[in-house]
Amino acid sequence: MNFLAHIYLSGEHELIKIGNFMADGIRGSHYKEFPTAIQQGVLLHRTIDSFTDAHPTYRKSKHRLHERYGHYSGVIMDIVYDHFLAKNWSKYHETPLERYAETFYQSLIDNYDLLTDKVKKMMPYMIKRNWLVSYASLGGLEMILFQMDYRTHHRAHMQNAIAELQEFYTEFEEEFTLFFEELREACDTRLKEILNYEL
Repeated sequence: MNFLAHIYLSGEHELIKIGNFMADGIRGSHYKEFPTAIQQGVLLHRTIDSFTDAHPTYRKSKHRLHERYGHYSGVIMDIVYDHFLAKNWSKYHETPLERYAETFYQSLIDNYDLLTDKVKKMMPYMIKRNWLVSYASLGGLEMILFQMDYRTHHRAHMQNAIAELQEFYTEFEEEFTLFFEELREACDTRLKEILNYEL
């Protein structure tokens, strides 16, 4: 799962959202250097990644892209699944996506001193191009894939995966819907566990 899903699956906890959002840049036990709620977000992020990587439905989706994109098929699939979350946002959250995104961007600004250097560098581009809302359209998705590809020095041409997405759009969306319900349940359980013990 990519940024939008990680934020959404954190519930309404501001610092847990931030920790979950920036967890990819926090290795090993370094998460313990952050405030408790950030630590909780990092642990939740790791649960999400483990659950996702092992899930047969997600793996089925990713397999369609593996031959052409290899290692980057997982990166692409995470972003594609965020597309379906954004596209169907009103089914999952009562706050419109545009307002939800604005609130999260403001939260990053308000908690700037807690952010990793990686997130501090990325944040202006994310806000300017409104990545969280951009996931919802194919044009926005293509833009995000191009930016991800640029960061890999165009090794995989990830933006070309829009063709596969369009070809198997119905299958991908059905798989996302089934998978995401199970992921939501797993995250609800894990979040309760994380909130109920001392780090």
